[in-house]
Amino acid sequence: MRIDPDWQALSVEAARLIQTPLSELTTSRADRAREFSLRVGPVYASFARQRYDAAARAVLLDLAQKAGVPAAFRALFDGEKVNVSEARPALHTALRSDLGQGEAARAARSEVLPTQTRMLAMAERLRDSQITDIINVGIGGSDLGPRLAVDALRDFSDGRQRIHFLNNADASAVQHLLRGLDPARTAVVLVSKSFGTQETLLNGAILKDWLGSDDRLYAVTANVPKAAAFGVPAERVLPMWDWVGGRYSLWSAVGFVVAIAIGGEHFKRLLAGAAAMDAHVLSAPLADNLAVWHALSVIWNRNGLGFDTHAVMPYDERLALLPAYLQQLVMESLGKSVRPDGTPAPVATVPMLWGGTGTSSQHSFFQALHQGTDTVPSDFVGVVRPAHSYAESHEALLANLLAQGEALANGAEDADAQKRYPGNRPSTLFLLDELTPESFGALIAMYEHSVYVQSVVWGINAFDQWGVELGKRIANQLLPALAGTAGADIHDPVTRALLDEIRARR
Repeated sequence: MRIDPDWQALSVEAARLIQTPLSELTTSRADRAREFSLRVGPVYASFARQRYDAAARAVLLDLAQKAGVPAAFRALFDGEKVNVSEARPALHTALRSDLGQGEAARAARSEVLPTQTRMLAMAERLRDSQITDIINVGIGGSDLGPRLAVDALRDFSDGRQRIHFLNNADASAVQHLLRGLDPARTAVVLVSKSFGTQETLLNGAILKDWLGSDDRLYAVTANVPKAAAFGVPAERVLPMWDWVGGRYSLWSAVGFVVAIAIGGEHFKRLLAGAAAMDAHVLSAPLADNLAVWHALSVIWNRNGLGFDTHAVMPYDERLALLPAYLQQLVMESLGKSVRPDGTPAPVATVPMLWGGTGTSSQHSFFQALHQGTDTVPSDFVGVVRPAHSYAESHEALLANLLAQGEALANGAEDADAQKRYPGNRPSTLFLLDELTPESFGALIAMYEHSVYVQSVVWGINAFDQWGVELGKRIANQLLPALAGTAGADIHDPVTRALLDEIRARR
């Protein structure tokens, strides 16, 4: 693999530090904990337990500068066609802030504001109605973002409606869900940018028949005519746009169900939190830019130290879905090995992302983190002030959060080799003052911008996802064979054998 000169400089720094224990780095400078931390509004981040020093960090910052990260941020916000393979801008920031100066950004903002007003009015009417249950039907970005937000911000819900989510083509979920619901008191929201998503339309057809009427059927889509053809009246269709990628769409009408759950004022606070992070990343120097610092830490671990996975552990049950949400945001955005010009990426790109909540994950996979043969860089996320009054429980949660980062970094010696902890396992710690719409919006926006910075430094496109299409095409080719209609021409011998097995057991 060809190594660019800048990447070679990173490799030199990694070789210099590879034998330096993390415990030595954290104690080598009295002010490291302060110097390697940053606060942006309600979000505090500590990078003190990353395995680089000030000199290596300077090389990382130089990498970002030479990659043109500041100009890339300006291009993103202004609506330049940063999604080059589809010749589109990626204007999710226009959904929550008016920081873009380009014509495309201003035009997008002029479309966003009336749609947002209409969406919040529709949400309020539903909240004030006799509807008791809302079913959000979508997959990928039409499911993961709203599902996470509703769960994370449950303390801001007044409980007027119960919110349910359907995403999978497996009809077991819809069958079990409908057993406990009254169709006369249930509304269904179909969320699909193309309104051609197989899973959403399959579940939507089942639910439309179950409702028995279209007066409780809603849609969020960029393809309004297809929603109308499906049977959703125009007055209950909310638009989205082709300049919003699904995994970046929480802030759009895709968040309709979030507005229903927490109310319009809290939804505006969510947007304001993200907008504050937007303003920070656009104006802060690289050395003081939270999203840049996070992105460069990922790049250091991936390309400097050669670690190919990354774990995210929220120590708050309300953020239990954060790892699943970030799996799509990170791996769908950065799962590329080819640059837009068709040349191979010069270094390894996306790490495999996974994770789980503390403290329960401590009793499952943390053994491998502490004593396994592979080093897994980690993000820990904690909340300083809980939304409950059980102080003893929260203190135990925070004690475990702090202890895990320390133990992973420093390890422990023991005469019994089986009881030794090697340590030297890097991590970043995020602390939210409280879990509010503002802090949640800021955290999610930070991760979005970190992904973008990684894509700019690696020279790949964060806003297309051609890799997900091949499996869809093959599935559509196989449907006739599974349905028993005139023959799909199956060329793959293993697939033919598997189809024969399925048919024999039906």
